Amino acid sequence: MGALIEPLARLINELSKLPGIGSRTAARLAYHILGRDESEVRELARAIWQAHKNIRICPVCQAFTDVTPCAMCSDERRDRSVLCVVSGPRDVEAMERTREFRGLYHVLHGVISPGDNKGPEDIRIRELLERLRDGAVREVILATNPDLEGEATAMYIAQLVRPLGIRVTRIAHGLPVGSDLEYADEVTLGRALAGRREM
Repeated sequence: MGALIEPLARLINELSKLPGIGSRTAARLAYHILGRDESEVRELARAIWQAHKNIRICPVCQAFTDVTPCAMCSDERRDRSVLCVVSGPRDVEAMERTREFRGLYHVLHGVISPGDNKGPEDIRIRELLERLRDGAVREVILATNPDLEGEATAMYIAQLVRPLGIRVTRIAHGLPVGSDLEYADEVTLGRALAGRREM
């Protein structure tokens, strides 16, 4: 088989940069895109561009949003005394699916991971501590993934928050160790939230 033509090779290369997409899957996606109508391809490209252009980070909770502040931070019905700390924006969606949590969120955009050269200064811990200064938050729920990096991050944050006189809890481990919140079903995640413990 000869070399790929340059535009196809470039498309495959760009798709393979997406998380979880290897070269074979990237090639499959590229050929699928090439087989679509031009209007569908333009709509896909437009959706990607519009999302990238219009979605930003909420200055309050650090979640993705298209309005400032985000809809959750603006919702007066949410309990402002409880703050759930999660690793990434997708975890907010996972927690919301449980319909168990009515407080606010803080998104770290990562976890402490020395193996990936990611320390506390590389995630949004400073922004979390700034939010806690006004004294409105009475409980911080640490809902990072139950893996080595998630546990280390939770422990680190707990050590910073406890001296502020704020209750620090950790979601219960109804979740299997090594799993990701975004893949947990609503019942398991709801039980983990209900069974949280002091840190």
